[in-house]
Amino acid sequence: MPKPRSTTRATPAASPPLPISPEEVAGRGWDGVDVVFVTGDAYVDHPSFAMAVLGRLMEDAGYRVAILSQPDWRSCEPWRQFGRPRLCFAVSAGNMDSMVNHYTANRKVRNDDAYSPDGAPGRRPDRATLAYCQRAREAFPGVPVLAGGIEASLRRLAHYDYWSDKVRRSIVLDAKADLVVFGMGERGLLEILRRLAAGESVQQIREVRGTAYALGASQPPPEENAIRLPSYEQVAADKRAFAEMTRIAHLETNPYNARRLVQYHGAEAVVVNPPQFPLEEAEIDRVYELPYTRRPHPAYGARPIPALEVVRHSIQIIRGCFGGCAFCSITAHEGRIIQSRSARSILAEIRRLAEDPAFAGVVSDLGGPTANMYRMNCSRPEVRARCRRLSCLHPTICRLLDASHGPLIRLLKAARSEANVKRVLVASGIRTDLAQRSSAYLEQIARHHVGGHLKVAPEHADPGVLNLMKKPPIENFEAFAGRFRSASRKAGKQQYLVAYFIAGHPGSDLGAMIELACYLKRTGQRPEQVQDFIPGPFDLATCMYYTGIDPMTGRSVYVARGMRERRLQRALLQFFKPENDALVREALHKAGRRDLIGPGRKCLVPTHPPRKSGRRLPDRRRAKSTEPVGHGYRPHRKTARRRK
Repeated sequence: MPKPRSTTRATPAASPPLPISPEEVAGRGWDGVDVVFVTGDAYVDHPSFAMAVLGRLMEDAGYRVAILSQPDWRSCEPWRQFGRPRLCFAVSAGNMDSMVNHYTANRKVRNDDAYSPDGAPGRRPDRATLAYCQRAREAFPGVPVLAGGIEASLRRLAHYDYWSDKVRRSIVLDAKADLVVFGMGERGLLEILRRLAAGESVQQIREVRGTAYALGASQPPPEENAIRLPSYEQVAADKRAFAEMTRIAHLETNPYNARRLVQYHGAEAVVVNPPQFPLEEAEIDRVYELPYTRRPHPAYGARPIPALEVVRHSIQIIRGCFGGCAFCSITAHEGRIIQSRSARSILAEIRRLAEDPAFAGVVSDLGGPTANMYRMNCSRPEVRARCRRLSCLHPTICRLLDASHGPLIRLLKAARSEANVKRVLVASGIRTDLAQRSSAYLEQIARHHVGGHLKVAPEHADPGVLNLMKKPPIENFEAFAGRFRSASRKAGKQQYLVAYFIAGHPGSDLGAMIELACYLKRTGQRPEQVQDFIPGPFDLATCMYYTGIDPMTGRSVYVARGMRERRLQRALLQFFKPENDALVREALHKAGRRDLIGPGRKCLVPTHPPRKSGRRLPDRRRAKSTEPVGHGYRPHRKTARRRK
């Protein structure tokens, strides 16, 4: 990292965005560039976009950087437009994994891309990291290729790929990248660039934390402080070996005690160094105080970038999450240790935001991965250095966790007191188990920082499923909901919780989903947004999905793998929608829960399907027929065509 600026120095005004064309490079008077940063996203100069953060950081360190945004991967010519980079290509698929970006949980192609101009799809390939690295090597052989971003980060070892339904090799080998920078890459990337600029070869830069690299058959792997994982061939053939690999990899994610991982793929070995240490306060302040324009590159004109509209007027106050949810990649990518910005830096960013003519006075979000973990960390650093817990909150909140909401309450009060700021909202979502520890925080949130709805994520109601997810019991959510309603009434407001639930998570069978649907009906909840579980690489829940084994306990786990059952589970979350009626009935019949079909208050669907359910009722004159409902118009006829 560059030397942090003085806390008394004024933050510079926004400077022009980094060049994205040879003409812009020439306009800066450069005869070449040091780094070509390749990204699958449109270039948005906003601190919520990785290419902006890393590009600005490299610029601030004195490197000449060009952005190659959403290049046509069918040829290497776009990679040649800036000439041969002096130091390297830095490749990222973008803010999202390209496969998640392209496909739904049912493996259907999405019809939009939030990170492209106008939301247009098709601007990046499947497994974009592989294609981008290949074209970089083809364009300029011998130029070091660094791969990073969430797609590369979570594929650094052998991994289960949901979209091809098989175990794939480490991306280090498939992309043939010289180094993969995993996790948040600022410190590691700058160290690599400094050493490349000093004349070291990329093969000499192999001990940097937060990096992974490949070794050939003739190169012995490091033995000191290293663990050998089951090989690719073993984990591809044996699901218990895959579960063991996952267990070890997750236990080696604390940067203060993690050991180097070595995994053989045939005669080659992939070496994964321990993760980078978290950024210090001055370092993370520096990252967010760089001179961003907070706008898309002018080349896009008036075409909107949908992902920007969500975060344009938001402020990120933390990184990381110690929740450790089994289905979430945030902890694996950003780390378990919370990295908090100083209040001074956050308030300075709010003031810069207030100077924007487009700012209407509302900070849309003051948060991060989880909004109420600001300045929360282990109270005993010497214990943290030995700890291998995957979650500070599950199965119970660690007694050593400093979970005080005091610093956050003071920050929220200062933020809403800033000139030209009408409201400061918290939209990131909060941990209910933490929030209930502070009545003052709940009252502040309800009175000042909720725009009518507050996001929370109970995720399920079944105790067994919640335990596999590493989430608190549903009773915790119910207690929070009651306290939030009480605080809202006290503030004289009628406000609601937006609760998120997941369908198809490992451990959840039809019986568990039916009980969740009954819970939703009993509590009067009708979720409009539901999540289908997508097995992303590296996650604990993905290991459960592929192997049917909980990697941390070795116990068997039920998995809904078929698309039909996944559809049934999703429909149960929205049992109240007429278009889901047929699927809900099918699920109830399969589970032997016909008692939930009928006119009773506890029933999920009525006796007869509604007209909008997509199922046609039999002819009125044959209402007492024993023929099954929904087989076409007048199913006793050879044709379904109506007679005149």
